Amino acid sequence: MNYIETLQRQVFDMWQGLIAMLPNLAIALVVLILTALVANFATKIADKIVGKADLRPSLRQLIHTLAKLAVWILGIMLALIVAIPGFTPAGLIAGLGIGALAIGFAFQDIFENFLAGVLIMLREKMRIGDLIECEGVLGKVEKITLRETYIRQLSNELTVMPNSILFKNAVEILTDDTVRRNEVVVGVSYDADLELAQRVIREAMQTVDALVQDRPIDVFADEFGGSSINFLVRWYAQSSSRDLRETKSEAIKAIKKGLDAADIEIPFPIVTNMFPEPLRVEQQTID
Repeated sequence: MNYIETLQRQVFDMWQGLIAMLPNLAIALVVLILTALVANFATKIADKIVGKADLRPSLRQLIHTLAKLAVWILGIMLALIVAIPGFTPAGLIAGLGIGALAIGFAFQDIFENFLAGVLIMLREKMRIGDLIECEGVLGKVEKITLRETYIRQLSNELTVMPNSILFKNAVEILTDDTVRRNEVVVGVSYDADLELAQRVIREAMQTVDALVQDRPIDVFADEFGGSSINFLVRWYAQSSSRDLRETKSEAIKAIKKGLDAADIEIPFPIVTNMFPEPLRVEQQTID
């Protein structure tokens, strides 16, 4: 058997087959070029359709991506049908069945985060700029992508959180409303007039300008402490973190000033075991 002649014949047949396929390949290339043009046109159409809707930028980008992806899938399938005789979409799906299953297991986390990102974008809540807390991470939402969400913590660190965590766990949106309630505990001595103390605390809180005036100010005698009777003071302020802290600072200073003016003592807490007993070492007599 002449192996060299057989090899030459196979190479020649392959070359002839390639020459015969050149027109189909040229048409397939033209189809891909037209697909790119149609994909850009589809993006513009999608932009006009959703232009009048009040959608977040990340959701607009998702719609653009899906429109372009759909056009490219159709264009690539059409190019394969032209370039490869006998190719059908049904054959492609059947051939990719086992491969798609393997890819699904290998990229399970990626697909999970992708689907969670789509669902998060479709939600009404949690927009860019919201102050949220999830799984111990507290910060502002800077960016939402299809796989992850960028959260800028209050200490200015950036946390990149997978979307699946935000979707599967409870998310506390602290800026969902324009105002939020805050509170502080104030202790007065046991010999103080509680009615007077309650009135003084309430009047002191009314002098704080940063409070939301149309919301109530609550002052309750809450519990018997170790060295004081504690009042729970609650009020409403703007929901941003800085506003809450500044308002709490002003509230504490106003309450302290009011109690001092009324000669109402704020006692120190009782600290137990401040001076522990010295260790005693017993001497044993050795017989």
